[in-house]
Amino acid sequence: MIKDFLPISKEDMEKRGWEQCDFVFVIGDAYVDHHSFGPAIISRVLESHGYKVGIISQPDWKDANSIQILGNPRLGFLVSGGNMDTMVNHYTVAKKRRSMDYYSPGGVMGKRPDRATICYCNLIRKVYKHAPIIIGGIEASLRRLAHYDYWSDTVKRSILLDSQADILSYGMGEHSIVEIADALDSGLKISDITFIDGTAYKAKSLESVYDAVMLPAFEEILKSKIEFAKSFNIQYNNTDPFSGKRLVEKYKETEYVVQNPPAKPLTQAEMDRVYSLPYMRDYHPSYIPLGGIPAIEELKFSLVSNRGCFGGCSFCALTFHQGRIIQTRSHESILAEANHLIWDKDFKGYINDVGGPTANFRHMACEKQKTKGACTNKQCLFPTPCKNLKVDHKDYLALLRKLRSLPGVKKVFVRSGIRFDYLVQDKDSDFMRELCEHHVSGQLKVAPEHISDSVLELMGKPRNAVYEDFIKKYKKTNEELGKKQFVVPYLMSSHPGSTLKEAIALAEYLRDLGYMPEQVQDFYPTPSTISTCMYYTGLDPRNLKPVYTPKTPHEKAMQRALIQYRNPKNYDLVEEALTLAGRRDLIGFDKKCLIRPRGGAYHRNSDKSREKASGQQQGHKKEANSVRHTSRQMPGSKQAGKPKTSNKESSRNSRVSVSSSRGKRKGR
Repeated sequence: MIKDFLPISKEDMEKRGWEQCDFVFVIGDAYVDHHSFGPAIISRVLESHGYKVGIISQPDWKDANSIQILGNPRLGFLVSGGNMDTMVNHYTVAKKRRSMDYYSPGGVMGKRPDRATICYCNLIRKVYKHAPIIIGGIEASLRRLAHYDYWSDTVKRSILLDSQADILSYGMGEHSIVEIADALDSGLKISDITFIDGTAYKAKSLESVYDAVMLPAFEEILKSKIEFAKSFNIQYNNTDPFSGKRLVEKYKETEYVVQNPPAKPLTQAEMDRVYSLPYMRDYHPSYIPLGGIPAIEELKFSLVSNRGCFGGCSFCALTFHQGRIIQTRSHESILAEANHLIWDKDFKGYINDVGGPTANFRHMACEKQKTKGACTNKQCLFPTPCKNLKVDHKDYLALLRKLRSLPGVKKVFVRSGIRFDYLVQDKDSDFMRELCEHHVSGQLKVAPEHISDSVLELMGKPRNAVYEDFIKKYKKTNEELGKKQFVVPYLMSSHPGSTLKEAIALAEYLRDLGYMPEQVQDFYPTPSTISTCMYYTGLDPRNLKPVYTPKTPHEKAMQRALIQYRNPKNYDLVEEALTLAGRRDLIGFDKKCLIRPRGGAYHRNSDKSREKASGQQQGHKKEANSVRHTSRQMPGSKQAGKPKTSNKESSRNSRVSVSSSRGKRKGR
């Protein structure tokens, strides 16, 4: 196996002595050969099984020649929109175009089309009419069946149909992609590959489909939001690789999409093998003159220790993507990678992160999951921790101790997110102590999301009292250590269930903290989440009860403004919200008031005066439980690194089929 980047041109193929690639991988991101990027993992896994893989990165979707630079592959094309959903990558929750693409050379926007997976497949199909096309990545994985599309405000068909692809590999993809490759290599037609777990395919009839659960037909869910919610709930309850059933969605009398059960999770030995493959651990050198790829900056010196999340947040798509079963790398595997990266010329002694979707999950939630999978009728942590939940940080703590003892390592940070409701269940205080003493970079990221218990219940998050308990323990630990360390609370506005009443309650909570977030995340309705189903249908798919959902831009702006009520620019929106909610008692000079009155004798509360008052209030740093809360970093900020999403694509270490999504909002 050659230690080099995979071919991106005919010249590169000739250097390797190749006349033809087995697979050509078309991706929406720049080519980064690092295991935090799904195409790199899938390509290297195929390579390790003897297949020749070439890369076409960010082809010109307006030019058919751009898809032909490596020729016609022997077995087929792999297509992925990229590490992040294209639409999330391109647009804010307000549907405004983002100014930067962290997965493109120099961060330049416009290197890929909207809905890149569909666009690339259609381009391939124009040139290579009969070539097998296998799609994957988070864009495909979360659209494998009919889904609500926020950007067009419509229900769309399975991406398999709109892309004209032959088969879809969903989830993490290492198992399914090798099985697909071996089947094609054995001479099977792509249309006959209908038996692989972790895939979805098109069928003209159901004669050969057995033990399947029929979902409401596409025409039914178009007409009825209740049917849409029912369909989504069936899909959600069949995401476990041990208990998940085969699902069928009908479009026409001779057109069906069949989703096979999820692929089994990787064993630790398989995980270790995947992460030991010969990645170059950097972006392709052709991008150096263009300014490099910004997304690699935080990831290059971070270590992936786990996959999956049993947290079960309603706004997160990890259940559909990585699943609820935790998969981990061995200490030996992680230490071997760490010993490699400390010799990198750019390493300054700081390991940026050791984690995954949730940093402090290092084993399955309970022993039962090893053979029977995750429960379909209850969550591990919500509404209260399951009696069978295994709460133990010893393995993770042992790993962190080994890493920080390596020569040349000055600090090992935990930045991918701590699940605080899991941490407070641990009767052993060693992890909390060592976390605060050695692994917090001045501020710890946690995700209370809201303070209203009614909203938290819909979010699948613990009651606010659990967060308060965590804050007390965190404060006490830091006091004992003589440290002043902060908490970064992630807060979300306009989630389904949040009326102006709940938004005002959150504003009052922040008032009592003496804290105003610099930026706030609006709920982003991305495909395949419970919260998105609530947003579209107005129903909780788990029980079909009505759920109020703020939808208009103006109401969402009011809810967001309430969280930042001290900002003078938000005065009009805050005043309007308080008036509509019948809470003008919060307009005045009393310390409980959010804003001051306007006009007349109170003219001093003009914009200029309010700015001064706001500055004075912000200067008064009254902190809840003596713990300072700092703001969530958002797209475009220095700390953010890349856009944050509700489906965690943006999720750390979310890898899919022929792609991956490693985002920043893990532990949510």
